[in-house]
Amino acid sequence: MNYRHAYHAGNFADVFKHVLLALMLNYLKRKESGFHYIDTHAGAGFTDLLGEEASRTSEWVDGIGRVDAASFNPEIQALLAPYLAALGPGGANGRTLYPGSPALAQTLLRTQDRLTCCELHPEDFRTLERNMGRDNRLRLMNENGYRALKGLVPPIERRGLVLIDPPFEERQEFEAMEEALAIAHRKWATGLYALWYPVKDMRAVGQFIARLKARAIPRILRLELAVEPVRTDGPLSAAGMIIVNPPFTLEDDARRLLPALSACLARGPGASVQVETLAGEELG
Repeated sequence: MNYRHAYHAGNFADVFKHVLLALMLNYLKRKESGFHYIDTHAGAGFTDLLGEEASRTSEWVDGIGRVDAASFNPEIQALLAPYLAALGPGGANGRTLYPGSPALAQTLLRTQDRLTCCELHPEDFRTLERNMGRDNRLRLMNENGYRALKGLVPPIERRGLVLIDPPFEERQEFEAMEEALAIAHRKWATGLYALWYPVKDMRAVGQFIARLKARAIPRILRLELAVEPVRTDGPLSAAGMIIVNPPFTLEDDARRLLPALSACLARGPGASVQVETLAGEELG
């Protein structure tokens, strides 16, 4: 499938991904020492929700639009707080801009932290440069993120998070993600890695998970959220994240948070979540 972000900004899959990203970045901030955030497929930084691409689908209405309008209990509200703080207030008339992963991270990072964002598409890269602005913490690379990652790890901080979030324009994207993770993990085994994927082709997802298990990388957490049952011939209705070396609180947080998100974002009967330890040590 082709998942160009501008058409899907702020939808249920973005909410799922960015809530988890904000939680992980917030966890890294518990230590005073700096860390490095690496985004292999950064995109354009921000999307105008009233622009041509986002307006063509208006998927954000059933994504961040629902979250903005919802009332959650205090426990869930606390778990959403880092994400919502990074987004800023929705305003009386709703949001007009939605940040992609690099812009979300830029808002959450401290002065001692750094971020490196890779984007291969020339037009998206020029937009990313404009959207991210001047920032001494920031490095932008107009390069293939998979190839660039090999030279970016381990970072000098020895702490950080790598987000691998491709648009799934290529047939072999699952294989490319898996190989990039394996190479990076061999060089930086203690790094925190997050791999986002659409759940559309159940066979392809199953093969991806099986190959990850065969890699015997310790400490892998699989998280998935579905807003309705998956149909190959229907619109995207589920997304997943593979987290390597997850923060010790993340599994418990996900077990509380994801059902509430699924209920909020459900498009009908059959909404569900999955939280699974794939390999290695027990996560607790």
